[in-house]
Amino acid sequence: MISFETLTLDNGLKIISNRDPNTAMAAVNVLYDTGSRDETRDLTGVAHLFEHVMFGGSAHVSDYSAAIEAAGGSDNAWTSNDYTNFYEVLPAVNIETAFWLESDRMLAPTLSEEVLDVQRRVVTEEFKQQCLNRPYGDLGHHLRRLLYDSAHPYSWPVIGLEPSHIARITRDDARRWFFSHYGPDNAVLAVSGNVDHDRVFALAEKWFGDIPRRGIARRSLPDPGFPQADVVETVTGAVPTTAVVIAFPMAPYGTRPYFAADTITDILSAGRSSRLYRDLIIGGDGLFSEVDASIAGSRHEGFLMLNGRLTDNTGRTVNFKNTIIIMTSNLGSQYIQAQFAGITPENRDHVIGDTKEKVMEMLKKTIRPEFLNRIDETIMFLPLTKEEIAEVVTLQMNAVKKMLEPQGFTLNVTPAAIGYLADEGFDPEFGARPVKRAIQRCVLNDLSKKILSDEVSREKPITIDADSNGLVFRN
Repeated sequence: MISFETLTLDNGLKIISNRDPNTAMAAVNVLYDTGSRDETRDLTGVAHLFEHVMFGGSAHVSDYSAAIEAAGGSDNAWTSNDYTNFYEVLPAVNIETAFWLESDRMLAPTLSEEVLDVQRRVVTEEFKQQCLNRPYGDLGHHLRRLLYDSAHPYSWPVIGLEPSHIARITRDDARRWFFSHYGPDNAVLAVSGNVDHDRVFALAEKWFGDIPRRGIARRSLPDPGFPQADVVETVTGAVPTTAVVIAFPMAPYGTRPYFAADTITDILSAGRSSRLYRDLIIGGDGLFSEVDASIAGSRHEGFLMLNGRLTDNTGRTVNFKNTIIIMTSNLGSQYIQAQFAGITPENRDHVIGDTKEKVMEMLKKTIRPEFLNRIDETIMFLPLTKEEIAEVVTLQMNAVKKMLEPQGFTLNVTPAAIGYLADEGFDPEFGARPVKRAIQRCVLNDLSKKILSDEVSREKPITIDADSNGLVFRN
């Protein structure tokens, strides 16, 4: 059992402290007792949008992530039907930074029209990406509509019913949501790390103690209105394979039937020894390529879901008799890299032969014999040079240019920027794979923010250059 101590401040904030002397880090978590269950059907997606708004600054903080990163940490958040959760992980010696940040936005987040407009656009794009443009993305919409009465807030997903709801959320709506649901008397502060309980409680009193209660109103949810008979619906869409989904109503969190359902899903689908995997994937007739069992995990009445993907979109089985399987691996890459560093035309055959024998010994220790014996050929690749990585960067950035062209943006990338990205994405052991991550981190993340906040214009080309401090965006 994890040991912990608790304290409740005069303003209603509940605090849970767990001291872990085996780590130099600390996690700070603020859980608000609000989620999409507090919305109405005519305006959904408010809870999730407000999670984003809470990162838009507050009375004394303009950039949360920058402040956390300066303290050596990271932050994130999530929203469910029942809760909204914000958390930071940072060195324990800097834990007061997290207390300062979380208390400041609990007291007075920046609810400006500018912040709300940026986050509305961000969440609308997230809705399109997750629900409209991704295969099976609208599954939650269909499933919840069939399971719950339309008056129950579980009948729509957390992200909302449709993008138009998000676009209609006003500054007044955001203010009402904050003062109705965000306050010390509706939150739990949990801290885990190498921090004494007394220090946790003292910091909580220092930073949160003066925040006034909000007087949160008690909620009353209607009956879920589960169907009294089987409901079957067929949905068509642009998906790679047919999915079969079966959902069963289940009891709320904290009850014995809830934990029984949770255990059942583990027995059915947790790992390769689970019953669904053994019976439908290994011992089946090839009809299913994927199977899973899960629960919604709701505080109120939820559902248990069985999900299976057919082998193709007509339910036919797949014959691997005449198939070539290519498997790539980094196994032995450091040894290969060291051996090939001294290769010459004179010793080439000798070095390759000796290296392949050594790599095969490594494979025998890692790969099961019944698979290893089916391998027809082992091919070793020379590490990519920095010049070759630069060519890969150029190809990737050309793809980014083509992606932006339909949006009306023109992108120019200087040789200095190509060189910088090649340096960031150069890793002889992993080849060209780090290049994509470098472009995502150094280019796409920042460029997306600039586009969404209108910092760059379509009227003039966007030039990406590099100096001693990193990449520079000019427009």
